[in-house]
Amino acid sequence: MGEIGQFLPFIAMFAVVYFFMIAPQMKRAKQEKKFASELKRGDKVITKSGLHGKIADLNDKDNSCVIETMAGKLKFDRTAISMELSKNLNVSPTEVKK
Repeated sequence: MGEIGQFLPFIAMFAVVYFFMIAPQMKRAKQEKKFASELKRGDKVITKSGLHGKIADLNDKDNSCVIETMAGKLKFDRTAISMELSKNLNVSPTEVKK
């Protein structure tokens, strides 16, 4: 029992680190990957750099998308699209009132 007792604090620290840091990060990465795969033409999005636009075209070969803005069309990687900002942009006014 003495040998296990020595390692118990390390095991507890690893469990805390896993449940508070590693698991939420993995969950967030899974959600972002799902969000990027569910993008479709016509969705209003905001990139992580703050560019607002509408998706004009999606390319599955190089995982990119063309975003139409007021200035023209720009090609971005799908990972450059912000999940949180885009979800807030696409919320309908009736959902906000609830």
